[in-house]
Amino acid sequence: MAAVANLFHTGAEQGARSERRRWIALAVLCLGQLMMVLDSTIVNVALPSIQHDLHFSQGNLTWVLNGYLITFGGLLLLAGRMGDLVGRKRVFLTGLVLFTGASVLCGIAQTQAMLIGFRLLQGAGGAVASSVILAIIVTEFPKRAEQAKAMGLYAFVSAGGGSIGLLAGGALTQSLDWHWIFFVNVPIGLIAFVLGSALIEENEGIGLSGGVDIAGSVLITAATMLGAFAIVKSSDYGITSTRTLAAAGGSLALLAGFLVLESRLDNPIMPLRILRLRMLMGSSLVRGMLITGMFSAFFLGSLYLERVLGYDAIQTGLAFMPLTLSIAALSMGGAARLVERFGAVPTLVAGLASIIGGLLLLAGQGVHASYFPDLFVPFVLLGLGAGTSFLPLLTIGMSDAPARDAGLASGIVNVSVQLFGAIGLATLGTIATDHTKALAKQGEGVLAALTGGYHLSYLVAAAAVSIGILAALLVLRGPSQPVVQEIDEELERIEAIQAAEPVAQAA
Repeated sequence: MAAVANLFHTGAEQGARSERRRWIALAVLCLGQLMMVLDSTIVNVALPSIQHDLHFSQGNLTWVLNGYLITFGGLLLLAGRMGDLVGRKRVFLTGLVLFTGASVLCGIAQTQAMLIGFRLLQGAGGAVASSVILAIIVTEFPKRAEQAKAMGLYAFVSAGGGSIGLLAGGALTQSLDWHWIFFVNVPIGLIAFVLGSALIEENEGIGLSGGVDIAGSVLITAATMLGAFAIVKSSDYGITSTRTLAAAGGSLALLAGFLVLESRLDNPIMPLRILRLRMLMGSSLVRGMLITGMFSAFFLGSLYLERVLGYDAIQTGLAFMPLTLSIAALSMGGAARLVERFGAVPTLVAGLASIIGGLLLLAGQGVHASYFPDLFVPFVLLGLGAGTSFLPLLTIGMSDAPARDAGLASGIVNVSVQLFGAIGLATLGTIATDHTKALAKQGEGVLAALTGGYHLSYLVAAAAVSIGILAALLVLRGPSQPVVQEIDEELERIEAIQAAEPVAQAA
């Protein structure tokens, strides 16, 4: 009896250690994700200092941001699929090394060319690391309740990191100099790498025995990078300019060639079966509409606070704290309980409706708006809406992805964020600028014209989120389990044939 009791006690201790390991590993993954999210906003605050120190022209300065976005968006799909093939832990840690090393190089850059080149490398590292995080979470936390908690923490870090970036960027730039916005990544990256190496469990990759789809890898990377270039430079060249249309057309042509190639290969880098997953693709569309609304509130809201109301960088970061704290309140269990009680789609629709309400309220604020309640209330509504929406979108999106394609599905989720975010910012920024110019020609003052441009962009963003509600109601109705079952059966059939081939040859 004593031996049985000791065995039971030992098993309980091992189970407790395994449970602690999983949650600490989740914290490591979120730490890595936070580093990527912070970088996307912290650099914005330091741009004036970077421009002055390295003597950037206004046109060249945009490449400090755009270089990162192009490689980040361009490598997400490929990196996610490589996680399925060679192991997601290995890909995540490789991305951390690239991102951290590139951050050091960015921090010591002394010329424009050096900084832009190292930002390209940093974007590649960010894409490689972040592309597989969702896939690792899904496999580490397969149970529904645990997965909801894990996804909630991931959603909080992803959504709340922007406000932290504004505060940190302002504080570092004002108290030290712009180089430190990159050096601060080094201790974070080192801690994440050491703990990740010890705590994250590796999945059994599909392997490279069937060969590597090099041509497909080149085509999809070139297509996404060229598409990202067309999007991020459209604000400089114009959405309908020859350069923008040529780049977009080239991207679509490469994408078409990629899809044709993948349909003919036995071991493609992106199996086209992934495009049949209704929940993954439908949630990506809804997420894109949500991101369009939230990015407009965040980035155009920052411009409104600084240019119209006269806030400095730190005050702007503090102004968004109600939004961040609202997301935190719901991401730390609140959204999971709502999903459990009302269902994923009703919870998602309610969250999107709250975002629309916040955008409409922002569209009604003038040049003399007070923070409370004029801005406080819409920021809280936006935070409540985002905190309610992110979790069901993540769980819905990953719900019908087969385990062996989880890395690719994770990459698609990230691509939808980057793609729609870039398109939304470029489009809404152009709308705001054009309307501001039109109002100025009509005799409006500078502040009134700027405010009018932002108002129109908020209304367009609210319309985009409304499209997201419609898509959620029409597309995300019930799980697409028949497709998942069909895919799993097909994969099992292929594996059975491959396993039987050596036996047949031996006979």
